[in-house]
This record gives sequence, C-alpha cells and structure tokens, in this order.
Amino acid sequence: MIHAPPAGHAGLATRTLAFALDAAVINTVAWFVGAVVALCLSLLGVPEEIRTLLALGGAAIALLWTFGYFVFFWSTTGQTPGNRALGIAVRDVRTGDPPRVRQAALRVFGLVLSALLLCLGFLMILIDPRRRALHDRLMRTVVIYYAPSPTVRHDARRELEVAHGGGVVNGEPAAVVPPLPAP
Repeated sequence: MIHAPPAGHAGLATRTLAFALDAAVINTVAWFVGAVVALCLSLLGVPEEIRTLLALGGAAIALLWTFGYFVFFWSTTGQTPGNRALGIAVRDVRTGDPPRVRQAALRVFGLVLSALLLCLGFLMILIDPRRRALHDRLMRTVVIYYAPSPTVRHDARRELEVAHGGGVVNGEPAAVVPPLPAP
C-alpha cells in the first residue's frame, strides 16, 4: 500500500486563509438569503416591529448556519471548502480520523474562545510544536496538510505518524514510527 506523506502541520497563515475562504462562503449564502427575504418583505408591507423580530430570527439562523457549516464539514471529511482549497484537514490526534460530531461542535465553541481571548488562542499556533491553537488542544485535534490524490490511497492514522516523523513513504521506511504524543 502506498501512502502519500503530508507536508506537516498547517500554520497560522494557511489556517487564516482557509478561514477567510470559509467566511466568504458563509457570508455569501447568508447575504443572498437575507436579500431574498428582504425583497419579499418589501413587497408585503410588514410592520416595523415584525421586521425587527424577523431580523433577530434571521441573525439566530445565520449563527446556526455558521455553526452547522463547520460541524458538518469537520465531522464528515475534516475539511471545510476553505480547508480543501488550501490542502489542509482537521484530524483527531488519537485516531487520525475527522473529528466526531460532538468533538467538531465543541471545537466551534473552542474557536470562539480562542478569538475571545484577544486572539491569544490562535497565537498558540506559533509556539506549539504541532501548530495547535487553543481549540485544537482542548478538543485534541490537529490540522495537517492533506492533498488527496486519486492514485494514492490515504490512511489518516499513517498520515499523522508521518507528520510526526515516522511511517512509510512510497514503500520505504521514513523513520522509526514513534507512538503519537499525548495531547
């Protein structure tokens, strides 16, 4: 079996660009839906009080849409569209698989926590050996470079082992495979 080695752990710049692409997708959909709803409401002559309530409801739906976007993509493939465009993936440190639904949901809340602390949670990426942010440490995840090829079969656990300095690359031993470090 041939395993393609990942280039390592994704850094702050790559992860920020991926997040920006995801934010563009999320906002484009939200703005489009909001514009359609606003157009429909303008044709109906809805009172101002009702419009205010609808705006609050729309904001709540936009938050749920954002939450669901990240949870869905992280828990299915480990890659949001922004992650896929930049060749990175979120993986559970223990299994090498994409995060489970609960883990992905809690990772979204951890992401907010990383941002609320004056973005210090994100700056941890610069000093952590595996480039993990606060939310990665809390949820035991890691973000690795991952570019699947149709001709190469990928094994997520093996990709993490190679990223940590061991494993098999193209049938040749890359190094002695150490156990994955504890989170």
